Amino acid sequence: VQLQASGGGLVQAGDSLRLSCAASGFILNRPAVGWFRQAPGKEREAVACLSTNNDITYYPDFVKGRFTIASDKAKNAVYLQMNNLRPEDTAVYYCATDLGQSSSYALCHSRPDTWGQGTQVTVSS
Repeated sequence: VQLQASGGGLVQAGDSLRLSCAASGFILNRPAVGWFRQAPGKEREAVACLSTNNDITYYPDFVKGRFTIASDKAKNAVYLQMNNLRPEDTAVYYCATDLGQSSSYALCHSRPDTWGQGTQVTVSS
């Protein structure tokens, strides 16, 4: 499966963005899908993951209450709604999945083996 993230852009602090992840194959038959980000000079980190069989989500504390992951089976797409964006959210955002990770928590705490091209999100203060 090939993944492609889109929807990034330049916004101001407090604004919202919705990222989309499209897949060439059926992504939602994977156990879990997720969004990760990487800021310049920093390690890649998970921001949201979704278990596709039961819709259980996992968010790290630094985005909890601001970011929401969702899927649309009919469109074979995964979304990341980001509200109340902060300058520290500036990063390249990627969607990812891994057949070997069976839950949202597991995926977010792994290094997934399937990544899409990222989309840049820049938040100005």
